[in-house]
Amino acid sequence: METLKKVGSYKLIALDMDGTLLNHQQEISEANRKAIAEAIEKGVHVVLSTGRHLKSTKKYADSLQLSSYLIVVNGGEIWDPSGNLLETNRLEENYVQSMWDLCKQHNGRFWAVTSDSVFHNSMPENISGLEWLKFGFDLDDHEVRELILTELRKNNQLEISNSSPLNIEVNALGINKANALKKICKLLGISMDEVLACGDSLNDLAMIQAAGCGVAMGNAQSIVKEAADWVTDTNDADGVAKAIRYWVLNEK
Repeated sequence: METLKKVGSYKLIALDMDGTLLNHQQEISEANRKAIAEAIEKGVHVVLSTGRHLKSTKKYADSLQLSSYLIVVNGGEIWDPSGNLLETNRLEENYVQSMWDLCKQHNGRFWAVTSDSVFHNSMPENISGLEWLKFGFDLDDHEVRELILTELRKNNQLEISNSSPLNIEVNALGINKANALKKICKLLGISMDEVLACGDSLNDLAMIQAAGCGVAMGNAQSIVKEAADWVTDTNDADGVAKAIRYWVLNEK
C-alpha cells in the first residue's frame, strides 16, 4: 500500500494521544518530540486529536510548543491556535442519564465529560443544565460490555467508539475525529488527502480511513490495523516518530 501514497506530500499530521503519541508512562518520547519539531519546521501543521479533555491535552500541546488547532473529546470540542473555542458538540442529557442508568444496572465503572469537568464513577446531583460532551464506560467483563453495546446501538443518535478494548466511548451522532479534521482542513485550505493521521483505537478509525495516509500503531486494535494504509511501530517504540520520518520527512 505504501506505493499508493505520496511520501513527503503531507501538510497536516493528526495525532491521537493515548496509545499513540504517549508511551505507557504517559510521556512523549524524545524521538517523537524531535520528529514533530522537524515537521513543524518544514511548515507542517501538527494537530492533537484525542478523546481527552482540553485540560489534559493542552499541557502536552504546550510542551511540544504547538500553535495549531486541538481536537478534544473525540471532536466534542475544537479549539483554534489562539485558544478560542471554535465548536462545541453536546451529548443530550437524557442520553447521559440513560447511560448512567445502564452503568448502575451493570455495576460498571464510567467517566462523563462536560465542557469544564470530568466525572469519574460519580455524577453531580443534577445532571441537567450541564454541557455534556461524552460518556465513557470502563468494563472488564466482555459479556457486560456486549450487553451495553447492544443497548447503546438501539439509539441511532449516538456515535459509539472506544479508546481501548476494555471501554466504550459515546459522543453525539456524527461527532468524531474525522469530521473535526475536515473542518480544520477547510479552515487551513488543505484537503484530507494532505493529512497523515496516526491512531490505535476505534475512536481513531474514522480519521485513519478519511486521511490521505492513515497510520495504525503497532499496538493498535486489529480493526484499526486492517483499515490503515501503513502500520508503524508501537507507542513504546517511537511509532509516531517513525511514521513522521518516513511519510513526512521523507527519510527511508
